[in-house]
Amino acid sequence: HQGLLRALCILMLGLALVSSEVEMEEDEEEDEEEDEVEVTQSTRVAKPRRVYCPQDCSCMVDGVVDCAGVDLKEFPTQLSEDTRQLSLQNNQIEVVTVEDLSGLHQLETLNLQNNRLTSHGLEHEGFEVMEHLSYLYLANNKLTTAPRHLPPSLVSADFAANQLTTIYPYTFGHKLGLSVYLHNNKLTDAGLPEYMFNGSDNLEILIMSSNFLRYVPRNLPKALYRLHLKNNKLEKIPHGAFDSLSHLRELYLQNNLLSNDGIDNETFHLNRLEYLDLSNNNLSMVPKGLPRNLVLLHLEKNSLSSIPADALTPIRNLEYLLLHNNQLRARSIHPMAFHGLKKLHTLHMYNNQLERVPRGLPRRAKTLMLLHNFISEIERNDLALLYTLTELNLSYNKITSPRLHREAFRKLRLLESLDLSGNKLHALPVGLPKSLQVLKVKDNQMISIPEGALASMSKLRELNLSNNQLKLSSIYQGAWQELISLMTLDLSENQLSHVPPDLPESLEYLYLQNNRISSIHASSFESVPNIKSIFLR
Repeated sequence: HQGLLRALCILMLGLALVSSEVEMEEDEEEDEEEDEVEVTQSTRVAKPRRVYCPQDCSCMVDGVVDCAGVDLKEFPTQLSEDTRQLSLQNNQIEVVTVEDLSGLHQLETLNLQNNRLTSHGLEHEGFEVMEHLSYLYLANNKLTTAPRHLPPSLVSADFAANQLTTIYPYTFGHKLGLSVYLHNNKLTDAGLPEYMFNGSDNLEILIMSSNFLRYVPRNLPKALYRLHLKNNKLEKIPHGAFDSLSHLRELYLQNNLLSNDGIDNETFHLNRLEYLDLSNNNLSMVPKGLPRNLVLLHLEKNSLSSIPADALTPIRNLEYLLLHNNQLRARSIHPMAFHGLKKLHTLHMYNNQLERVPRGLPRRAKTLMLLHNFISEIERNDLALLYTLTELNLSYNKITSPRLHREAFRKLRLLESLDLSGNKLHALPVGLPKSLQVLKVKDNQMISIPEGALASMSKLRELNLSNNQLKLSSIYQGAWQELISLMTLDLSENQLSHVPPDLPESLEYLYLQNNRISSIHASSFESVPNIKSIFLR
């Protein structure tokens, strides 16, 4: 009996073990199945969604569709609702409908410039639903009117180079922050609503150049800091036209019909204005009441004949003054005209009627342009107070060697560039500053380079003596050897009979064309190991 009981116990224990192993295997299989399900679900989540990209377009970045310049004739369809940037410029699209834009709720940038869009083909209501649109580019099309309504989210609207004649009252109104580009159109005063920017108080940039405006637009936004009105038909600026523009920094009024009668003493009462361009108008005098904080003032291409003592002196921050292409004479420029302008470093007075160097030039000037005048003489002290001058251009005047004082440049110890081309010099001037890096004396009547004229000019890199009457016998011996930094030497169109000897080792470019050189010695260029180009024809 005991043996039978022991056998039964062993049998029951074995059955229990087998049952346990089967349950464990089933549990493991269930776990494996669950793992497989989890892996499958995870894989499905990670798998990227397929986004439609129009033919010939690029969709390399999520939300960015680039169809620029692919010869599209129609607005692309089936675009993703997540599209943020859509580039369609440089195509042949003629029509954009409400339906084309209705699904693009996330669009931030739409570029349609340089297509064939007309106002008839651009449905006005299409842009209203685009709540996130910030940048709209419609330049270079054939629009005669801008869309009637644009979304409040708009930051930049470019309608340049169309055929716009009319702006609707609400097109640019009620925008939180906006820049508007309307240049190169056909806008007239009648085509602008009185309150064109009503509710868009933060508009900062307005460009309306190259239209047919006769008056400054009214009720301009107070936040404007850049206003372009050049290339219009402005004859007069009404009193108070700019009074509310307390933030204006840049004002472009060039290429209009403005005269002194059309500008009163309070026209430019703009305390923050730094850049003012009045070039190419009909001004006969420097306008009165110019802003005191101006940094750059364009008055070139007018009919200015004089500069009184008090016309410019209040503008203490002035750095650039451009007076070229006027009718100024030295005697009509008051000796105190530039007094107190301690920041003025660039003065352009070329293409005037100056018969001599004006008195009282700004002492801190670095660049002085006096070319194309009638200056015949440079006296000893004409330039003596211009200690900081680095660039001086006196080319194409009537200066002769006897009337160019040998000490005229003695105080210009920082001068780096001097241009005396196109005068009537018979010899290279002596007493030139040792600091010179560029010296141009082409198109004169020079027959000699006197002894020591190039002495100690160790910084000179470029020397242009072309179109003179120089012979080798009239150039003092060793003249070139002193120019240890010279890289470019132009001796073309002279009367040289052979290659000049003892050229400096630093020379890289040598111009000898149109001389009388008939032969070249084998050793002519031994002294110039760094030469790169030699011009002989």
